[in-house]
Amino acid sequence: MGFLELSFGLGGREVQHAEDACFALGASAVTLADAADTPVLEPALGEVRLWPATEVRALWPGDTPAEPLMAALVAALGLEASAIRAQAIADRAWEREWLKDFHAMRFGRRLWICPHHERVTDPEAVVVALDPGLAFGTGAHASTALCLTWLDEHARAGIRAIDYGCGSGVLALAAARLGAREVQCFDLDPQALLATAENAAANGLSGHVRVRAAATDLEGGVDLLLANILAGTLCTLASDFAHRVRPGGEVVLAGILNDEVPEVTAAYTPWFDVKRFGGREDWAALSGRRR
Repeated sequence: MGFLELSFGLGGREVQHAEDACFALGASAVTLADAADTPVLEPALGEVRLWPATEVRALWPGDTPAEPLMAALVAALGLEASAIRAQAIADRAWEREWLKDFHAMRFGRRLWICPHHERVTDPEAVVVALDPGLAFGTGAHASTALCLTWLDEHARAGIRAIDYGCGSGVLALAAARLGAREVQCFDLDPQALLATAENAAANGLSGHVRVRAAATDLEGGVDLLLANILAGTLCTLASDFAHRVRPGGEVVLAGILNDEVPEVTAAYTPWFDVKRFGGREDWAALSGRRR
């Protein structure tokens, strides 16, 4: 039967008001989407961030008349009728539909992030199997790609590492697949910790990737600390990171916009010899060796 989808720009309206209006009219589901391809970075604990141009998309059974619903939304939300778009959505295998545009990606010379439905045939490939999920991190974002490319070139066998703000665990999995003997993982989002543990198990790396429920559980003296988070948080954590990395060890810092590089560099200079090692689009990444 398929679905009827009605979509409209949220504008300055309250999210809860818009969702409640749709559900009151019998919507089966309501989702929010980015209408302008603007990134939203990792929120703080308990914080909800929306895109500057957020679109509301609501679904009804496919045989539902569109006109009465559109008129009701106009009245409930103060919308212009022309601002609401209606379209028929065919019923598909939705549990696989979201994977159709996600394909294997190579970072550097040998490291690959590959969805479970594909195979990498390169005999020299180092492969992490990973499907996109609720936790951030598949390699598609520029800051994650920069970190993965760095790991491909610099990761060494036998090191101990920390992945701070692990998301899906993609950086930890890559480091472990490249030979790290232990990677401790922490994230504020419980879903990220669950995703990291599940992804580690799916790759046969549970013995090397350790999930930590609290930052205070992270053991120091590591050879490498990876942090792909917000620049402001990186600056706040500079002293803490310095105390967790052994002398001669390294940090890799990402999630930094180009104009934030001087601020982050200054925050780490008291402990690390910091340099920029790469950039993509508006993003930069830094590495530093602990003095």
